[in-house]
Amino acid sequence: MSTKITMIDYGASNIRSALKAFEHLGADIELTNRPEAVANATKLVLPGVGAFGSGMAALHRLNLVAPIQDAVARGIPLLGICVGMQFLFDSSDEMGHYEGLGVIPGHVTRFVPNGLKIPHMGWNQIHHAAEDHWLLNRVPSDSYVYFVHSYHCIPDQPHSTISSTEYGIRFSAVVAHQNVFGIQFHPEKSQKHGLQMLQNYIDYRSA
Repeated sequence: MSTKITMIDYGASNIRSALKAFEHLGADIELTNRPEAVANATKLVLPGVGAFGSGMAALHRLNLVAPIQDAVARGIPLLGICVGMQFLFDSSDEMGHYEGLGVIPGHVTRFVPNGLKIPHMGWNQIHHAAEDHWLLNRVPSDSYVYFVHSYHCIPDQPHSTISSTEYGIRFSAVVAHQNVFGIQFHPEKSQKHGLQMLQNYIDYRSA
């Protein structure tokens, strides 16, 4: 039986679709904005769309930042999805400079257009650097997944990127750092491969 998953609700517009994807997979999942529920969680998910600064402001307003950081420090698994992945990093330069959760060393920056349309929107391939990572189980390298974003994450430690994508540059599509994981694309819109990654997280047993 899978571990109960706590999904953090700070008002992002895609939270319900992410919740429905986990429910479709049969996950034991609760949606909450209560700091005490986050503090007592055994597995966390942080989804998101929209602007980095306003999202982090909402997390601070709801007093969720410290419980998330404390849970990570205690070894609780945390999965960030889309902008939720970007929140995991130290900072972002989206429309200013904003501090993130700081649970993965690195920063978030805007794509340089180089003749390409921004945001990066649509289906693109992911290329695995770590074929044997459990989060990528049964998701072949070169699988197509669905992206919508204008900013990308740059981990301080290159090995934190376990799968990448090419869009003008090679950027991090999936990251893993200790007990913290991130998916930049929309798994709930990425058909079987995206749902497989969510299933892998549902099935994950931390040490």
